[in-house]
Amino acid sequence: MKIVAVSACPLGLMHTYMAAERLEKAAKKRGIDIKVETHGAIGIENKLTDEDIASSDYVVLMTDVSIDEKRFASKKIISVSTAYAIGHIEELLDRIGG
Repeated sequence: MKIVAVSACPLGLMHTYMAAERLEKAAKKRGIDIKVETHGAIGIENKLTDEDIASSDYVVLMTDVSIDEKRFASKKIISVSTAYAIGHIEELLDRIGG
């Protein structure tokens, strides 16, 4: 299974990176291929390519701010807050069958 994700909070500081790190660690522990794009205070890092998105099974949006979701239109999307992702990462992965 392959997951791509976006993590973004209003300030682009702590929650953005905590959610991204928790998801990456938990997914790798389960043997899931993952790439997480962060929308932080210094801009977008680890930007998802069209190829990343096309080859993914799921898109996880851990966002507390609006992002452009059009590029994920044909994908299965799970959308949660960064706080939910930080506190319930195992449940999140269980929801997508990972």
